[in-house]
Amino acid sequence: MASPAPSGSPPLVIYSCTDEQMLEVTELVGDSATAAIVCSQYDCSFTAVSCVLKYLAAQQADLSEQMDGTAKAEVALSLDVAFLLFSAYLVFGPMQLGFALLCAGAIRSKNSMNVLMKNILDACTGAIGFYLFGYAFAFGHHANQTSNAFIGDHNFALSYTTQVSSLDSNVSYDGFATQGWHVFFFQWSFCAAATTIVSGAVAERCTFQAYLAYAFFISSFVYPVVVHWVWSASGWLSAFNTSRDGYALLLQTGAIDFAGGGVVHLTGGMAALMGAWIIGPRIGRFDASGKVNEMKGHSATLVVMGTFLLWFGFYGFNPGSNLTIATTASAIVVSRVAVTTTLSAGAAGLTGLFWRYMRTSTWDTVLVCNCCLAGLVGITCSCSVVEPWAALICGFVAAFVFIGFEYVVLYKMKIDDPVSAVALHLFCGVWGLLFPGLLAQPTYVADVYGAYGFGPDVKGSKKFGILYGGHGQVLLCQVIEALSICAWVGVMMGAFFGLLKVAKRLRVPVDQELAGLDVSKHTKEAYNGAIMPTAGGGAGGGGGYGSNGGERGSGFYTGAGPAGDTSTGGGHAANGGYD
Repeated sequence: MASPAPSGSPPLVIYSCTDEQMLEVTELVGDSATAAIVCSQYDCSFTAVSCVLKYLAAQQADLSEQMDGTAKAEVALSLDVAFLLFSAYLVFGPMQLGFALLCAGAIRSKNSMNVLMKNILDACTGAIGFYLFGYAFAFGHHANQTSNAFIGDHNFALSYTTQVSSLDSNVSYDGFATQGWHVFFFQWSFCAAATTIVSGAVAERCTFQAYLAYAFFISSFVYPVVVHWVWSASGWLSAFNTSRDGYALLLQTGAIDFAGGGVVHLTGGMAALMGAWIIGPRIGRFDASGKVNEMKGHSATLVVMGTFLLWFGFYGFNPGSNLTIATTASAIVVSRVAVTTTLSAGAAGLTGLFWRYMRTSTWDTVLVCNCCLAGLVGITCSCSVVEPWAALICGFVAAFVFIGFEYVVLYKMKIDDPVSAVALHLFCGVWGLLFPGLLAQPTYVADVYGAYGFGPDVKGSKKFGILYGGHGQVLLCQVIEALSICAWVGVMMGAFFGLLKVAKRLRVPVDQELAGLDVSKHTKEAYNGAIMPTAGGGAGGGGGYGSNGGERGSGFYTGAGPAGDTSTGGGHAANGGYD
């Protein structure tokens, strides 16, 4: 029989069974608790069997719906994990190979094997350092807790990741999806990229021991602290920190650094600046009066190959930073990032091409390569929140940032950076950090960051680029991130390289530097003793900034090194290149 629902309950009919009906239902379902549920939800006045069948049919429908939801969730997780792993493969494989080839091509052939070895050991040393300490400092926290705003404090040697990545894990907080093996691997690939930036800046004169120590130090401590600040949900700069009533700690906004223009490139660039400055220039780079002597790289082919591999790797670096692709919204963001990344690189490359032609009536292949990479670095922070036409502007300006600061670093600061890592990563990284504060599009910002520290009122509170009419808090957050990273990395790496220099463990002896590190350290040359073809003069020959009224000479050719250097040189103008 039916009775009205109690006052305040949903307008549903509640049934009840007689004692006889209850007994029949209990015999059919096997327990009195289930029988009571059946009697309250279904009319058993006709037959007990009919109401039990209705109950079982409803349970089957609910179970099918739950299984369908579980299957969809597992497919989505699998897709996201595959996407993140593949992105990490691109960041590690093509990018690390690109770094190695470009760096080797931009220096003299007598040091090629040595710098290639150092690029390999970046990955090896960085893997151990990031495993033991780095990942914990970057993202570590205890279950059901948050770490402090400065540094992570848990998951050393992947202890917590191992726990949540088990099929029988009982951990209910931060499970496999957010702390699994794939997340560590993806973050390590970024760490390896940041670590290898310095290799070219100190190339041809840094000791092997000092480089191994540097790689371990930056991958296990310096870089992870920056990661924690910007990308951890507890970091003080992070847009993903929602601890202030749902808003970020920093100006209730947080910094926009989508793929690591500040975290990776600015960190590596600042470390490169400190390393190149403290270790000093290569022998013969400057004459007694301070005039710059040319020291050209030996292979334009390697530089171009390295550039293409790096560009390819950026499609894992930037789109992969969305971390997920299994929803329509995520797929839209990922595909937009790929487009803006491409347009910024293309605009920067063409800018460098025509700028050099207008100044010298020559086409500079190496400068085009460097400017393409400048565009890729410049768009890294904002690639998810700017429109395609804005990406063109980003690349256009990034090319001039690179060209201008490459000259400033060498000719004004008198810092010998063989591959222009400082101009490319430090200064283009700063430009990239500032760009979201100018042209972050309101709807895109809401789509990407509205669910996090920016809050749901992105448009109402005008948390977007100032050229769209936004307030200045986004730009101010970007400035704070840039200054904070420069200060942290500058102090840490400056002290580190300074101590090595005082201990006389930073730089190789003069005789080894003149002979070349391949012969003196590896007992053989990269090209098995083959003599590279030579053409052109010695130090300062073939143009360069100094002999062309502030511009580098055209072409990429081989030539002898400065006085006292018996190696076969190569035609890399000024110090262009990339690492």
